[in-house]
Amino acid sequence: MDLAKFNVDYLLVNTTNQFLLEYAPIEENACHKLTGFTGDTGDSLLTADGEIFLFVDGRYHTQADNEVDHNKVQVVKLAIGQRQDDEIIARIKPHTTLGIDSRKVSQARYEYFKTLLKEIHSEVKLLDIKSEIKSKAGDAVEIPTELTGASFEEKVAKIHKPALFTNSEEISYLCNLRDFSQNFAVKIDGKLFVGNDKSVLFSPNPDKIKTDKFEVRPLADFDEFIKGINEEIIVDKSTINAHDYALVNNPKAENSEVKQMKAVKNDAEIKHLKHCFEMTDKALLATRDYIYNNDNISELDIDNELTKNFMKFGAKSLSFKSIVARNQNAALAHYMKSSKDEIVKDGDLVLIDCGAYYEGGLATDCTRVFVKGKPSELQRKVYTTVLKMFLNAYNYKMVEGFTQGFEIDNLARVIAVQNEIKGFEFSHGLGHGIGVCVHEAPPNLSKNNIARTPIKNHMCFTIEPGLYNDEYFGVRLENSCYLEDEAIKSFSDMCYEEKLIDYSLLNEDEKDMLKEFKVK
Repeated sequence: MDLAKFNVDYLLVNTTNQFLLEYAPIEENACHKLTGFTGDTGDSLLTADGEIFLFVDGRYHTQADNEVDHNKVQVVKLAIGQRQDDEIIARIKPHTTLGIDSRKVSQARYEYFKTLLKEIHSEVKLLDIKSEIKSKAGDAVEIPTELTGASFEEKVAKIHKPALFTNSEEISYLCNLRDFSQNFAVKIDGKLFVGNDKSVLFSPNPDKIKTDKFEVRPLADFDEFIKGINEEIIVDKSTINAHDYALVNNPKAENSEVKQMKAVKNDAEIKHLKHCFEMTDKALLATRDYIYNNDNISELDIDNELTKNFMKFGAKSLSFKSIVARNQNAALAHYMKSSKDEIVKDGDLVLIDCGAYYEGGLATDCTRVFVKGKPSELQRKVYTTVLKMFLNAYNYKMVEGFTQGFEIDNLARVIAVQNEIKGFEFSHGLGHGIGVCVHEAPPNLSKNNIARTPIKNHMCFTIEPGLYNDEYFGVRLENSCYLEDEAIKSFSDMCYEEKLIDYSLLNEDEKDMLKEFKVK
């Protein structure tokens, strides 16, 4: 790509699209087109000299190495807690210009780049790179109030107005709408203006949304509409892209009230999620039986059986592409191939990370590890150590509205260090929030700043410690949980593997903790 036509020295090439989605469709992923990397997160930097830097966190280190042409792309492997944007800035020379697609960067991120680059006498240039939205949306489904716990009108009544929402998950939550026609996402894309007198949703697929709750107009009408409003409009700089922010005449920057609202599930949502995880457990348990009772099956066979079982137990679609990974593939935290050539044999380890959407449109997420036949001592040691990490994190002494996710993450890392297994690393955060999207924030359990948010009652999140070694295998054990009465409670009741637990590695407290869960 010739940067001269943009009159810049560097170009940030994003994985996301104009809605700033974590899981943007691959056809809208410019970073993939530039580098060949298929991961969901991790941007790239293109220089005027043709150098390409790809920035990936610990979940994607090996995947990036396997997918890119190292003669063209330099993979920058971020450590736990290392901020991607700081590493991008570190590769930009003084007195230069960084170009960024204004539709694919949040206003907050743009301002962060602008501040840091000013220190080295460089600048950011926002570019208006229009790209087609290649949507395959189906009809939007209105979720009944008995599952959402609140109507659109009731939710809107809690919001200070006028306000603009451009985050797809927030819009889907607020409008109680989902699109179940595709796997891996049920959100409704668009831009929602909530005024004192009326609400208007600007959609790339207005013909797919039938509602009398608010006005629906084509997305193409949005720019002129929002430019025509002169009163103060509340926006969240962390979710609105820089292009849309510039259109607002009188923006008032505040944290999104909807982001906070959807993070704390109401009683109806908690009740529904309990049902959803009961069905997820059944699908995963049936798949466990399939692995143990069949020979000469591949990762792909297991993946297909898993999907069949999800549908059998009521799923409307998958919440993300299932990970079915054998042996070394399980060391890739986001392995996605499910190969027909990877045949499971006696002694092989299989990791399954999976989830689905049910009629309420909230995501489930669970990870379990199995071994065909008799496990090795190393497999048992790693599995039991990860189980120790989970049990201690799960039983962390919580103070509602005070305890922060980074504290729980830190405890899991302490357990990993105290029980170190040479060559095995815990290379990702301990957990993430769940909701309309399988990754939601707040809450968050990691070393990142986002994990400094206090955890409140009925916030839902995963606890998923893992240990990985590229030469052997990886083990991750994940339960989706929620906070209630200052105690963490698990949605999932999926069993742990008796044959993989070395009880000599568990202390008496941990053995008592384990009694809460099924082991078979």
